[in-house]
Amino acid sequence: MSYRITKDFALSAAHHLDGLPDDHPCSRVHGHNYLIRVELSAPLLDNVGMVFDYNKLRPFGEWLDRTLDHQDLNAVADCGNPTAENLARHLAVALITLCGIERTIDVAVGVSETPKTWAWFSS
Repeated sequence: MSYRITKDFALSAAHHLDGLPDDHPCSRVHGHNYLIRVELSAPLLDNVGMVFDYNKLRPFGEWLDRTLDHQDLNAVADCGNPTAENLARHLAVALITLCGIERTIDVAVGVSETPKTWAWFSS
């Protein structure tokens, strides 16, 4: 059993995916209005009664706005081919680092490129 919190972030960005056939729509430069969902879970709450203080997620949101929003992800995201799966891993690492999330908290990051699709990475 564990407690779980989530917070959503949004950004708009362009990308293309290498390694696909030329006639594949994702091989061409295109954009998405991404929804990023952060999920943190822990078996115990801190001394205040929280899994993690939402306010401490602010540096991650500011980093997204400053680094990835309205950018070409192929040029600025250090994640290899910027698939939703690779972005989820890249964002999870950034989240843990920027927000100082301890190893006692499980982290999952979801990336949605369209209202019907999600890719997740958890650590």
